[in-house]
Amino acid sequence: MKEFQRLPKLQLGDQVGIISPSAGLPGLFPWVQDLGLERMRDVFGLTPKEYPTTRQMGSSLEDRARDVMAAFADSKNKAVFASIGGSDQIKLIKYLDPQVFIDNSKPFFGFSDNTHLHNFLWNLGIPSYYGGGVMNQFGMNGSMFDMTVNSIRHALFDEGEFELEVASEYNDIGLGWDDRENLKKQRFLEPNEGLIWNGDNDAEGILWGGCVESLIVQVATALYLPKDEALDGTILVLETAEDIPEHWIMKYLLTGFGERGWFDKFQAVLVGRPKAWEFNKQNTTEWKAAYKKEQQQTVIDTVRQYNKEIPIVQNLDIGHTDPQVVLPFGHKARVLASERKVCLNY
Repeated sequence: MKEFQRLPKLQLGDQVGIISPSAGLPGLFPWVQDLGLERMRDVFGLTPKEYPTTRQMGSSLEDRARDVMAAFADSKNKAVFASIGGSDQIKLIKYLDPQVFIDNSKPFFGFSDNTHLHNFLWNLGIPSYYGGGVMNQFGMNGSMFDMTVNSIRHALFDEGEFELEVASEYNDIGLGWDDRENLKKQRFLEPNEGLIWNGDNDAEGILWGGCVESLIVQVATALYLPKDEALDGTILVLETAEDIPEHWIMKYLLTGFGERGWFDKFQAVLVGRPKAWEFNKQNTTEWKAAYKKEQQQTVIDTVRQYNKEIPIVQNLDIGHTDPQVVLPFGHKARVLASERKVCLNY
């Protein structure tokens, strides 16, 4: 099993670096970013520091990489947060000097396209936290979700094992950032069906994975994937983004993992609740339910071709819907099918 560093926890008043490794959307919607930073200060007692490209749309990969390394290299920063995701972060990795991160290891928070940075750090033995985007979670309309706050607090300040919280309601219907008044409104919530289990075995392992769309390009390049032996004793984590991908995409990714022999290494599979609504795809409740059910069956059918025993848990509160639980990549988790619960180590 791959070894990971144990990073120090934060203290109230600590400075944290804020970067935009993928898209400079804080420059288009500064009021959302400002709200997120305000909550970092008021809710969590942190002191955020932005870097030059954080609010610049279209900044070069080299400049963004410079800011990523500067944020890690600054000893005053006790953690680093991504503002938001994007679509081209895979191209940024080649500009990063691994030694900067080895010499200045600290917690990193982000999700979606930030899967690439998580994987980069994971390969270096540096744990990170999948979730907690400045604009998405900290800048949530109305107020932050309590479950999200609890999860971020665990990641920042707490040590030990905590049972994964499960929301009774969820949101995937957005409120446009172009209207500042929307920041005062609460998002629409729908009933959540809870965790969906397949398989009766208990398991434990180190968390690895991320956004399906990002992992597709990771596999296509094959440049930055973990070595096969590094995945021994891991738990695979997957979730899909606002693209609302067709189910064959999930099937092809899982098939690729299976043909690599990775389902002999994965101890369990955790899958987030798929986002099934977007501004350009305003799907009905009925359509969303059918989409989620078909994705869930696609996961089960594909994984079971390669491993009949490992537990599969779906509909977790992770990724592109809210409330969001921040997952500790590079930390051990327990999947207790016998008790129908998942336990995370922060």
